[in-house]
Amino acid sequence: MSESTQTPEAEVSETDEAQVSSTGSRVQALENEGEIAADYLEELLDIADLDGDLDMDVEGDRAAVSIVGAELSQLVGRDGEVLEALQELTRLAVYRETGERSRLMLDVSGFRAARRAELEKIAAEAVERCKESGSKVSLDAMSPFERKVVHDAVAAAGLVSESEGVEPRRFVVILPE
Repeated sequence: MSESTQTPEAEVSETDEAQVSSTGSRVQALENEGEIAADYLEELLDIADLDGDLDMDVEGDRAAVSIVGAELSQLVGRDGEVLEALQELTRLAVYRETGERSRLMLDVSGFRAARRAELEKIAAEAVERCKESGSKVSLDAMSPFERKVVHDAVAAAGLVSESEGVEPRRFVVILPE
């Protein structure tokens, strides 16, 4: 009968190393997604004869690519509709290269960042109305990105929210305590 000579500290150390290695490979995979997306978008900008600089990052558990430039409003469209479509096409390009579904987030000229701040403000106001009235508060229809921002803001404020309805008219309902 053999006896293990490893101490519990050594076992934890090996587990930690495996998690760091796994995390490192996940970050590397997300960086690769960003590279593929940037190549695709660079080609698209060239075809459309648009000037823009690409920034890549890893935010949480997803790759993030931003296109910044002087006049790129046509890549955002009304209420971000073109941006949503461009993001889906970019995700498909990543899928074609990797065989893995991508959760890549695309931003153009800071549109999503500004929209996130606006949605967090809307969510905070709705949370206050919900707490004051003691009844649920329904918001307007939103895209999946917008609903996620609101759900996160509501959870941070200590309340619960849920999505109701059917796309494209799905909306967030904030529930009282």
